[in-house]
Amino acid sequence: MAEQGAKQGAGPIIKIAFFAVLAVVLLSGVLFSPAHPGLAIHPMDQFEIKPLFGDGHGGLGLFTVTNQTLWMVLAIIGVVLMLVVGSRGRAIVPTRSQSVAEMAYGFVYKMVEDVAGKDAVKYFPGIMTLFMFILFANFLGLIPTSFTATSHIAVTAVLAMIVFVFVTVLGFVKNGAGFLGLFWVSSAPLALRPILAVIELISYFVRPVSHSIRLAGNVMAGHAVIKVFAGFAAALGMFSFLPILAISAVYALEVLVAFIQAYVFTILTCVYLKDALHPSH
Repeated sequence: MAEQGAKQGAGPIIKIAFFAVLAVVLLSGVLFSPAHPGLAIHPMDQFEIKPLFGDGHGGLGLFTVTNQTLWMVLAIIGVVLMLVVGSRGRAIVPTRSQSVAEMAYGFVYKMVEDVAGKDAVKYFPGIMTLFMFILFANFLGLIPTSFTATSHIAVTAVLAMIVFVFVTVLGFVKNGAGFLGLFWVSSAPLALRPILAVIELISYFVRPVSHSIRLAGNVMAGHAVIKVFAGFAAALGMFSFLPILAISAVYALEVLVAFIQAYVFTILTCVYLKDALHPSH
């Protein structure tokens, strides 16, 4: 009875809180609406790479420190703080940071073991580093006024090429000419095998393209949508709460996408690693 009464009493409080928040949003729309509302949306400006010091043509020669450099370094620092500093105590009863580090470690380790096999565990450190860097870069990009390094194909293409070159070299080192069996579909009719071999060869060399574009495209698209809704919010005045609600929903989705894209990039890396270790159809 007491629990039922508490639930009934909480209902009006939730309704009052909801209408209070709605009233605040409407009031802020009236008070802070622009004098001359206009639709000026530039969703791609947020992806512009800018030098942090000067005009980018002096001082450091060929190397220029940009906003992209800064946020990539911050992503690396975040990984080090979580995995090294956060878990340095190695307590039997872990702290929060140690618990998160151990969960991330176990998650990626299980992924490598399940997808690529037990003999791929020796390559776990590199895959773990790849996953954590992409994850932190994605999440740091969700901070307002920040910069998302993984929204640029220049970054994701380098990561994809590192994976592609590594698994290709590993495949030949481990299997020799037997690695070419990856392109020979022995279960298909003999007349179709040469055609399928060409298709398999093309799809293999397309891997780094799809691997990189998938990550950069998804991250860029989400941020561009948020910027478009933000432009509508600036133009609608007292009705700006409508796009603000949409921004909140898209932002929540982007938090999920930030993790999913890091996961997809990593699990595809494990699949390619499995092909290098066990090249057979």
